Amino acid sequence: MTSATPKPNTASNRVWQRMLSGRRLDLLDPSPLDVEFADIAHGLARVARWNGQTSGAHIFSVAQHTLLVEAVMREKNPRIDDRLRLAALLHDAPEYVIGDMISPFKAVIGESYKGVERRLLSAIHLRFGLPAELDDAIERQIKAADRGAAYLEATFLAGFTKAEAKRLFGNDPGLPAPVEHDYLTPWPAGKAEKRLLARFKALHG
Repeated sequence: MTSATPKPNTASNRVWQRMLSGRRLDLLDPSPLDVEFADIAHGLARVARWNGQTSGAHIFSVAQHTLLVEAVMREKNPRIDDRLRLAALLHDAPEYVIGDMISPFKAVIGESYKGVERRLLSAIHLRFGLPAELDDAIERQIKAADRGAAYLEATFLAGFTKAEAKRLFGNDPGLPAPVEHDYLTPWPAGKAEKRLLARFKALHG
């Protein structure tokens, strides 16, 4: 039996998670049919970026981060279509199941984490009408926006100097000040969930 093959479902070896929607999502063989965006938004709004080491009265959630990434992409590429924006919005969606691990820890864990993450993201993409795997050019655009968002989060919320953040994440993406203030003020979980749901509906219908 390979590591990607679901094992028998037993109390001591459960490989699925039950969602509030009632869906049961298998971590080793996730089905697009078991993916609901309401579950994604609910979960991501309660997962902290930076292991919770951010300033503010609330955690800076992965839900808010995904909205920031999409805003950075929209600012830099105002003519991109909604499918690419949707892909940016979903880039960290697997974390509603597996949580957010900081990049240094992902490097320590290695391929086992990445394999689960890839399978989940492929199922999520298929559920919402995107290719299981995105083109390299699209991946690069999303990664650039992700790094821009990380620069802003690092300098506004996580205590990094601008020089340190530039070395690790690249340049400041240059969002307008009102947009920066909105997206970099940590929101309560309920607000993050609602705004992520609203943006998803605007992009996906």
